[in-house]
Amino acid sequence: MTEIPALLLVAHGSPDPDWRRPLEVLQRRLASVLGETRVGLAYLSQAPTVDAGVEALAAAGATHLRVVAALLSPGGRHIKVDLPATVEATRTRFPALRIELVSGALGEHPAVVAALAEASLEALTR
Repeated sequence: MTEIPALLLVAHGSPDPDWRRPLEVLQRRLASVLGETRVGLAYLSQAPTVDAGVEALAAAGATHLRVVAALLSPGGRHIKVDLPATVEATRTRFPALRIELVSGALGEHPAVVAALAEASLEALTR
């Protein structure tokens, strides 16, 4: 049987709890499907960091992780520079783990674009 990797969502981060709320809801929703020990949430600019997220998933038994950028756009420094560099540094600190960075951003996935379009259209009728 093939091991299903644990999932680490990584966003930019903000101290404002209103900013973090949708990501925390997403994490809980995924955890309800995959299990609490298989989904993590980390931030580039605040705690929990990518290292802390990887460490928590590893402590829960994960040996294979997929890192997904929980950002809307695949462009910009965070996707092209910051996240790849952070993941590479994390790989060196956790050599026993298989850590894969999923290319692009969550926001460019067709299902996400469709959901955003639907929400935008719904805003017209509220």
